[in-house]
Amino acid sequence: MNDMTDTPRMRIAEERHGAVLVLTLDYPARKNALAVPLRKELEDAIERASADSSIRALILTGSEGTFSAGGDISGMDIDSAYDGRERMRRTHRMVRIMARGNLPMVAAVEGWAVGAGLSLALLCDTIVAAEDARFMAGFHKIGLMADMGMPALLPARIGVGRARDMLLHHTQVSGAEGKAIGLVDYVVPPGKALEVAMEKAQFLAKEAPLPIAYTKQWFADELERALAREVDFQAALFVTQDFKEGRAAFLEKRKPVFKGK
Repeated sequence: MNDMTDTPRMRIAEERHGAVLVLTLDYPARKNALAVPLRKELEDAIERASADSSIRALILTGSEGTFSAGGDISGMDIDSAYDGRERMRRTHRMVRIMARGNLPMVAAVEGWAVGAGLSLALLCDTIVAAEDARFMAGFHKIGLMADMGMPALLPARIGVGRARDMLLHHTQVSGAEGKAIGLVDYVVPPGKALEVAMEKAQFLAKEAPLPIAYTKQWFADELERALAREVDFQAALFVTQDFKEGRAAFLEKRKPVFKGK
């Protein structure tokens, strides 16, 4: 019989603070990578919170000193363009719930926010980050393009030039650097991101909810064109030889050799 205690912990932990609900990505074995079951649990948690009129703001953070290391590459076993499109469709459901939902969301970022982890932070309305937090796109390292709205959300925050640099050159940005370029709204000492995020969320929770919801809707409308293009582009990339090579190289901890196929 298998010992259930050996099963890696993977969950969205929920903690209520008055009108604020803290959602914690808690998958420490993969540095809070956004595995499909975790993504679905996050969707469900946000939907439940949205249906509860006593909850007025959300905080998204990660456990054990890491926001999120990105997508769970070990689970990206995609055999066809159809499978790729279906994966993107399911992913975009979570994106839309975050972007178009009525509740304001504050990201509390400690440690790394990489790939899909960076996308998650960008989907929040306010980003609070530790000075030594690290942001990076990095999708090209496995033969994919940025997704979850990042091609639209990142340049909207930091400008096209800086976004192009982060997307093409895997440029890392610290929390302090992120504040200087507009990626981060509030920068704090290490270990203080959740505390300050709580202050910002408590403020938002006392504001009139409808103007916040309409403001989120306005910005979400600008995101839709990017999501439509992602479905086509990323689905095509999922079935390339370069993606297979990038995924294998990541799992084998070696440098990939890309051939443009």
